[in-house]
Amino acid sequence: MKTLHFLDLGSIHIFKQLQIEEALLRASSLNVCLISRGTPRAIVMGISGNPALHLDVSKIKRDHIPVIKRFSGGGTVIVDEETFFITFVCAKDFLPIHPFPEPILRWSGDLYAESWEIPDFRLIENDYTIGNLKCGGNAQYITKDRWLHHTSFLWDYRDENMEYLLLPPKRPRYRESRAHCDFLCRLKDYAPSKEKLLGKLRETLQSQFKLIDLAADEIKTGPHRQAAQWMEL
Repeated sequence: MKTLHFLDLGSIHIFKQLQIEEALLRASSLNVCLISRGTPRAIVMGISGNPALHLDVSKIKRDHIPVIKRFSGGGTVIVDEETFFITFVCAKDFLPIHPFPEPILRWSGDLYAESWEIPDFRLIENDYTIGNLKCGGNAQYITKDRWLHHTSFLWDYRDENMEYLLLPPKRPRYRESRAHCDFLCRLKDYAPSKEKLLGKLRETLQSQFKLIDLAADEIKTGPHRQAAQWMEL
């Protein structure tokens, strides 16, 4: 049975989380499942995201919403205390799958479906959905020897937060042209608590791997590229 380290960050700022994830990807050999339970409100964009195409910049400036560019691709999201995060950072030979985006997405989607047993939970294109409503968005980064897959899950969200996001020019087919609040759902409507979902995930991982708890201060890394950054609008 292979060893998977389990890193529970509690509630942590998303920028600090991204720094830890990038260090694990670029300067560690550990296979890690990282979870966190929420962050102060911020907008997170993919590394190639264009604020003019994805954000209502005037509203963001007016309300002083911080914007962060992560080191991975993917779309633009607004996150807060009601968002929870799950990230896998692994060696390419850790799982019996091809280390490419689609197999990684299928593997993780099957993992969550098995763990949570939420009816109609499934992967559609690059999103985790319940029916045809999105509950989780994904981004990935694959290097020569390792891969990272991180997901932001919507336990809850405020409708007004979605007003900071524009309808993206490139969007999944199943979304069509639905506004954010017509396209999203809240996991709190399908599960009793965040802790219950995270606990069920841990139980499933324990059945598949030798799970070892890891603390953030136990991570040993050397110098590495640090691409996550705060953005000036």
